[in-house]
Amino acid sequence: MVRIILAIIVLALSAYQLITENFELMPYSWLFLGAIMLVTGLAELQKDRKGFWGYMSIVVSSFLFFVSIQGFLMN
Repeated sequence: MVRIILAIIVLALSAYQLITENFELMPYSWLFLGAIMLVTGLAELQKDRKGFWGYMSIVVSSFLFFVSIQGFLMN
């Protein structure tokens, strides 16, 4: 349920940015996309699946959090 809500937020922000060509909200998109990846990674790890997709999702989410914080600081 959390993934669906976050995905709707990211989709709405991305659509708004594409329609208006105003990319000031890009760090928020990255932040919510990082949250989606974190929730996905934690869900994969809770299922006790063997493989690295859960860990990879957490690594990607930490990178997205870093990029979004950098985007907030540059504005």
